Amino acid sequence: MNRQRLLERFLRYVRIDTTAQADAEAYPSSPGQMELGRLLLAELKAMGLSDARQDRHGIVLATVPSTVDAVGPVIAFCSHLDTSPETCGKNIRPRVIENYSGGDLALPGDTNQVIRVADNPELPALRGRTIITSDGTTLLGADDKAGVAIIMETAQWLCENAEIRHGPIRICFTCDEEIGRGVDKLDLAEIGSAVCYTLDGHAAGEIDVETFSADLAVVTIHGVNIHPSIAKGRMTNAVRAATAFIARLPRDQLSPETSDGRQGFLHPYDIAGGVAEVRLKILLRDFDAAALSVQAELLERAAEDVMRELSGAKIEIAIQRQYRNMAEGLSREPRAVDYAEEALKRLGRVPKRTIVRGGTDGSRLTELGLPTPNLSCGGYNPHSPLEWACLNEMMESVEWLISLAEVWAGR
Repeated sequence: MNRQRLLERFLRYVRIDTTAQADAEAYPSSPGQMELGRLLLAELKAMGLSDARQDRHGIVLATVPSTVDAVGPVIAFCSHLDTSPETCGKNIRPRVIENYSGGDLALPGDTNQVIRVADNPELPALRGRTIITSDGTTLLGADDKAGVAIIMETAQWLCENAEIRHGPIRICFTCDEEIGRGVDKLDLAEIGSAVCYTLDGHAAGEIDVETFSADLAVVTIHGVNIHPSIAKGRMTNAVRAATAFIARLPRDQLSPETSDGRQGFLHPYDIAGGVAEVRLKILLRDFDAAALSVQAELLERAAEDVMRELSGAKIEIAIQRQYRNMAEGLSREPRAVDYAEEALKRLGRVPKRTIVRGGTDGSRLTELGLPTPNLSCGGYNPHSPLEWACLNEMMESVEWLISLAEVWAGR
């Protein structure tokens, strides 16, 4: 493997601002995604992948040709170009720490930002390895540019080493995954694969085989606005109604702050408005899709309580379906996970099936009929200025993908 080339790829990609914009109507929602896609397209063509293209939506597709005569299943590798809007993704200044000596990592751009061993129990096992962080003023962008770099390095290694036996491999880079639109403009027929693997996971050697099921609740609270000097008996303050509504949501359970494992949650994460109207966005999450209806009913009851308390308030709740747990879809094509495990075992490593308290493009792709487990790629603390990545684990993921391609070619 070409360690230095992989590092340079990753650093090149993270410096392009590809922050998704949730309120934008366009796909992709930000121009940097098109810019990164154009860069990847040029690199893919330079590898000799003649069918590489970027469509009008910014999605990049290419094929690494088969090196075996027998026609076998086509597999695909997928990552997303955008980064989370929750933390600044502009002017990223990556910091490369060679031969990590252990201990906490203070980030130079903001002394309040420290990657602490107490909060990152994986760090002690990574002594002597290469750690990459931001300077603490932005996220790093390993979610998901680590995945992008891994797939690109895999494609180039396969192009350079034609003796490696593998079938056709489709490369796919999507946009706007972080705002739930990753596959909105993707035609599965264009991928044309039997299975797909997203490179969008945590740590090393993990195979995400379940994700949350997810809905979004948009709560619109209507008040009655009038000048406060003559408001007595006439004003209904939508801001106060919003606080009353949020206060009725569970605090000691069903919240991200108090849940883990298979526990779901309600997560109010965005609020905007004034006296006349307030809009809330609330994430509904659970591994059991049926539980989302229970969560929606809880919101409805809270709205009814507030409207009884504040007679002038009117509350509307719109539920938007986002994605569903990939477990059921993967069960219909067990080879997708079984072969990923076998590929890792061939490298002398121990695979770990995991669940992810979130979703990936793989959730949507699996729901649409393309089995797509999610593979780890050496990233940690996504969506945060404390995000970091391990270059060695990224290298291990490149080796994993090559082994995976070989496993599929032998079937």
